[in-house]
Amino acid sequence: MKNENKTWFVTGTSQGIGLILVKQLLAQGFNVAATARNKVSLKSAVGISSTQFLPLEVNLIDEESVKKAVSTTIEHFGSIDYVVNNAGYGLIGGIEESSDAEVRANFDVNVFGLLNVTRAILPYMRIAKFGHIINLSSVFGLIAGAGWGVYCGTKFAVEGISEALAQEVEPFGINVTLIEPGYVRTNFLNSSSLIASKNPIEDYTSIREGVNAHQNDLPGKQLGDPDKVADLIIKISQNPDPPLRLLTGSDAYGFANYKIDSLKTEMEANKELTFSTDFVS
Repeated sequence: MKNENKTWFVTGTSQGIGLILVKQLLAQGFNVAATARNKVSLKSAVGISSTQFLPLEVNLIDEESVKKAVSTTIEHFGSIDYVVNNAGYGLIGGIEESSDAEVRANFDVNVFGLLNVTRAILPYMRIAKFGHIINLSSVFGLIAGAGWGVYCGTKFAVEGISEALAQEVEPFGINVTLIEPGYVRTNFLNSSSLIASKNPIEDYTSIREGVNAHQNDLPGKQLGDPDKVADLIIKISQNPDPPLRLLTGSDAYGFANYKIDSLKTEMEANKELTFSTDFVS
């Protein structure tokens, strides 16, 4: 089918990879339903007026708001063929430092918002016997570090949900892909996308150093090119047999291999203890 007959539903599109992806999709002739918290800001950011562009103001943690956006998209374009669950933000701070409200808010957007969108769209994809759900995870959905426990927890959840979902929807001709970027040169590290815990504890000196580095030193120096990441997402969607997981960036590849190596080393070092818990026949 021609691009103009295919429809993408993309969340978190007012900035970063989401915004770049929307612009690339429209340039290639796809229909695009794009969500953001503010439709006026979204339209201004995209800067394109077209019948193939449907800007939607959506509260992703409100299931009814999501359902309305999905039904509006179906009415406008007739189908939803590709979904990109891109919306999310980072919370940096130690586990002890992160309040219940901060943790719940991060999971609400990064995990429960993704689930709301997925549940709302799957009935249409099942009927069509076609679809591709692309979830923006992170290499930090595979490996965690001090100060990133909550954010990594949300991405670990996205990884598990996506892995199970891929098996559940395969009989319906629906694909699932996890995009696992390393550091990408967007505004993710600015105050709107990366939030520091409000109650820092000075005893955690390494976390304080990490917060300072991510807020002041790393922005503008990330290895990942967001235009290339967006382009890769589109390319993967056209693959008849897309991967379940796709790392983006040489730094992501390095982090993932470190996790694999450390996991193997620890498994083998404790193999005797692991096997000792079996019943002896």
